[in-house]
Amino acid sequence: MSWQDDAGKDLVRSFGDRLALFVRGEGCALWDDSGRRYLDFLAGIAVNSLGHAHPVFVDAITVQASTLAHVSNYFATPPQLALAARLKRLAATGESGRVYFGNSGAEANEAAFKLARLHGKKTGLTRILTLENAFHGRTMGTLAMTGKPAMQADFLPMVPGVDHLPATIEALTDAFAAGDVAALVVEPIQGEAGVVELPEGYLRAARELTEKHGALLIIDEIQTGAGRTGRWFGFQHEGITPDAITVAKGIGGGFPIGALITFGAASDLFYPGTHGSTFGGNALGTAVAGAVLGEIERAGLVENAAARGAELRAGVEAFGSPLIAGTRGQGLLIGVALTHPVAKAVVAAAQEHGLIVNAANDDTIRLAPPLTIGDAEVAEFFELFAASLSTVADALLIETSESTSTPEPTEVPA
Repeated sequence: MSWQDDAGKDLVRSFGDRLALFVRGEGCALWDDSGRRYLDFLAGIAVNSLGHAHPVFVDAITVQASTLAHVSNYFATPPQLALAARLKRLAATGESGRVYFGNSGAEANEAAFKLARLHGKKTGLTRILTLENAFHGRTMGTLAMTGKPAMQADFLPMVPGVDHLPATIEALTDAFAAGDVAALVVEPIQGEAGVVELPEGYLRAARELTEKHGALLIIDEIQTGAGRTGRWFGFQHEGITPDAITVAKGIGGGFPIGALITFGAASDLFYPGTHGSTFGGNALGTAVAGAVLGEIERAGLVENAAARGAELRAGVEAFGSPLIAGTRGQGLLIGVALTHPVAKAVVAAAQEHGLIVNAANDDTIRLAPPLTIGDAEVAEFFELFAASLSTVADALLIETSESTSTPEPTEVPA
């Protein structure tokens, strides 16, 4: 029996068929069960900030696991306190900032939902605003904030009190004019929507409107945080101060951990009994995240993300491929826009060529490599990605020439 058979009978089907069986990783490379090597330009969906099996990551787990792993949140541990202080410093919360630890981005955003509700209870405001096509998680609370009706359909009714807006300053202004807004929850870049950036000045307008109307501004930095965009957090590109941010993915470098970081008066909304987590903030997870963030800082990987991201975008746009319409994003969170809805075919071709990328939607390839990439990885990526695009472009031309009518682009085999 093959591993595909085992996966089919033993794992829930919510993820569909697994694309490969990976058994080892090192740096920016993965190896499958047949020993074939792949260049990893997805990094577990913006998770493996330091790549695979980085010595700092391995040492942090080894040392802390042999010392103290978990004691529950009735108590504190040195790694937990150190990580909270580091996150406050990197986010520039000031002394009033506070940190709540969970185990994932969904848990961090669930805490943010409850923060918004606590603010609403205090102020009498009830509406929570998020954006159309936003993705904030798959728990019932975070799914209500996720602006994707197709993802919600099987789980209706949703938790009430959430309105989804088009990502325009005009729609945001109108929503606040209607009143009763307790919070706005927004991603600086909508990763799951296809690496879609907000309109110029959106976050600044959001900060002005939330302050004017007494609402919280909560920034979802799950995918954009930990240096990925070329700043520690995406909101820092706009020079604003939010009321709270959520982080996960890259802060743990592969270890499951998430956090809600509050600023100013929002830090006083939680009180004993309003939220909790058994595993959140345990000594093992916080020690690893502290080590990962420390290495990102020590090695200048935030700056590397900015420089390498610009290099990748310029290089991809210079390919001259008929499939490339342009690029989007910041730092090492990049969306390659395609001229045809063949993203799945490009992902499959890339895997055949030994490259791991992701189809964020039908016409966007998402790149989110480790922050550690250098000249060798960039050069290899250009070679493999160009070959992958050529494979799909050739298939399009073959189908067009052999058909009596122009085929739909979606007919390209995925």
